[in-house]
Amino acid sequence: MPLFKARVLVSLRPSVLDPAGEATRAAAQRLGVEGVKRLRIGKAIEVDLEAPDRAEAQARLDLLGDRLLANPVIENWSVDLAEIAGGVEP
Repeated sequence: MPLFKARVLVSLRPSVLDPAGEATRAAAQRLGVEGVKRLRIGKAIEVDLEAPDRAEAQARLDLLGDRLLANPVIENWSVDLAEIAGGVEP
């Protein structure tokens, strides 16, 4: 069965406040890093998934993203999906 590697990126919706991002932006300024006007923190989740084909892998990841990995009320998410040739990572 083909093996797929996915990276699910989860981020807060633009209208949601990000106190951790703001605290990190302020800390960067205290470190002397200039020019950081906005900093938002999200999550990157890596998934290795066996599925019969790309469409099924995408459907499974859509279910995971909508129901498990992100809170759709306050977060957006996206998936980068690639098939691992021969089922072995390079």
